[in-house]
Amino acid sequence: MYSSFREVTYPPDFKYIDSEKLQSSMSEMAIQISILDGALQHSVAAQGQNGDAIREEVVGALSEIHRIGSELQASSGGANHPFMEEHMRDFISSVDKARSAASLEEPRYYFAGKVAGACASCHKINR
Repeated sequence: MYSSFREVTYPPDFKYIDSEKLQSSMSEMAIQISILDGALQHSVAAQGQNGDAIREEVVGALSEIHRIGSELQASSGGANHPFMEEHMRDFISSVDKARSAASLEEPRYYFAGKVAGACASCHKINR
């Protein structure tokens, strides 16, 4: 019933994300952030050992974070979650930068750490 109202009340390129989808996606993203954090902690502890496995885990988590964020990203017509509409594009860009740096032959995880920290700091400020 409500979806038929949305077809009339929102522009065609407006992205409506219901609360259930938002909660599910954010929970999925939290799991990937946890995986990313764990891999980054292992990269410090391993000191060069198991480097390929850690890199794969970091890149994999960043790829999933990118996928989830892209699903939540507003379209050109806007979205029903203004904060996400305003900031998700920048977040996706930082995830791409982190994934590129982590994919190098000699991976750099600085930007991956910033991605993990961005979620915590953003949620702390905007809750």
